[in-house]
Amino acid sequence: MAREPAHLHFDALNTALKAAGEDTRLRVLVLLAEAELTVSDLTQILRQSQPRISRHLRLLVEAGLVERFREGAWAFFRLAERSATAELARTLVGRLDPADPIAVRDRERLASVRRARAEAAQDYFRAHAAQWDRIRKLHVSDEAVESAIRDALSERPFKSLLDLGTGTGRILEMFGPQIERGLGIDLSLDMLLLARARIERSGLRHCSVRQGDIYDLALSADAFDVVVVHQVLHFLDDGARAIREAARVLAPAGRLLVIDFAPHDLEFLREEHAHRRLGFAQETVAQWMTQAGLDPAMHRSLPPEPRSEGKVAVSLWLARDPRKLAANDVREVA
Repeated sequence: MAREPAHLHFDALNTALKAAGEDTRLRVLVLLAEAELTVSDLTQILRQSQPRISRHLRLLVEAGLVERFREGAWAFFRLAERSATAELARTLVGRLDPADPIAVRDRERLASVRRARAEAAQDYFRAHAAQWDRIRKLHVSDEAVESAIRDALSERPFKSLLDLGTGTGRILEMFGPQIERGLGIDLSLDMLLLARARIERSGLRHCSVRQGDIYDLALSADAFDVVVVHQVLHFLDDGARAIREAARVLAPAGRLLVIDFAPHDLEFLREEHAHRRLGFAQETVAQWMTQAGLDPAMHRSLPPEPRSEGKVAVSLWLARDPRKLAANDVREVA
């Protein structure tokens, strides 16, 4: 049965329709339905000045159609998510013909902005591939994080593992001896060279790595018992989309483990190391997991060790696929 649309008071509806009823602001709504964007992103896409874009965004936020949230020196904007006004925003966007020339042009420019971000990240990975494991020591020690990862997945054995954003292949190396099949996905060819060398050095012939897009995996649904996303989300402009794709390839009763930074204010990580997001609040990733159809099961935060140089806490989120295994499924779940 279809859900009854949420109702708005006259003034709220009138304000929202006035805010949306202007060509630039409607274009902004359509773009924010595609991705979280900054003022700078929107100025590039819409070819308008920063003050003008900021003014349009302020009206949309005040009307409840758009949400604004800060991370360090940056402000991100997205369509509102949980309100009657948010439902109105998505209804308006959904009524636009996807083939409309204005919408097509704006999406092309959005794609260009995303490509530029991806290229910046690729340049960073290329320059730092050999140092990647050392860069991770800016936060909690690798030993502490790896121990927490093992604990999070210790409740039962698993046979297949997908490591998204595999980097140097360390997750595959950790769990390789106890699984039957392991696959690492990464966009960076330089990282994949390091990961392959590590896997070969460890003799893990049942594990492999390949280049792939975390948003569009060339993998069938229900393919892996465990999916790990380790220190990847902060490089992405659409973490929710990555979580949805990870959930798609997760087998019934499978588990998704996300490891990433807790919120912090180290702006240099964005400026010098291509970090898109300065960490994540507990509820942000948990909400993405829920929206992807998973059941959040655990959140744990690891503070930096006393007297260490680290200034950033690391968080772990574990979610389970709520579907039951078929009676004839041979996976070990007990």
